[in-house]
Amino acid sequence: MTPTTPTPEVAGLLLAAGGGRRLGGRPKALLEHHGRPLVEHAVRVLRDGGCGPVHVVLGAAAEEVRARADLSGCTVTVNPGWTEGMGSSLRAGLGALAGTGSDAALVLLVDQPGIGADAVARVRSAYRSRTGLAAAAYDGERGHPVLFGAVLWADIAAGAVGDQGARAYLRAHRDAITLVECSDVAQAYDIDTVEDLKHLG
Repeated sequence: MTPTTPTPEVAGLLLAAGGGRRLGGRPKALLEHHGRPLVEHAVRVLRDGGCGPVHVVLGAAAEEVRARADLSGCTVTVNPGWTEGMGSSLRAGLGALAGTGSDAALVLLVDQPGIGADAVARVRSAYRSRTGLAAAAYDGERGHPVLFGAVLWADIAAGAVGDQGARAYLRAHRDAITLVECSDVAQAYDIDTVEDLKHLG
């Protein structure tokens, strides 16, 4: 018998801590999308795209999010420093994943509901090794979701500051990134302002 290669475990990492400063302080995780909190929609996208386990990083109104959103089956991390920006949430999420045995983390942002399971599945399928980097691209421009091999997590977390997240790390390692074109299956807009709420169902 030929030994089978085990399927890599690609964890979904959802960053959902933002306080919606430009939305009048409405936490992004709780914005309604098709009648349910946006964080629920994003968790479903990760699962339907083939990621598991799913880790969720909360921050603003974390207890209210837990009470109102169905996050069953998810590992939830509350980032006490969420006001410092996305970098602190990425650090918290990668820290929670460290030692879990996952081979990679696929990072999705809660405020990008135009990115669905098809884009997640495409980026997930770009996994090659625990040292790999992959990202969705939209007309050739790098966007989310982004996949980080587990060997890279500590270095990525060390450079994740302010609202930059992993941007500096990705810039420095751009030649190592496998870009996966997703513009035919997803739209990479953010829900940042009141005007952007028109994208929500």
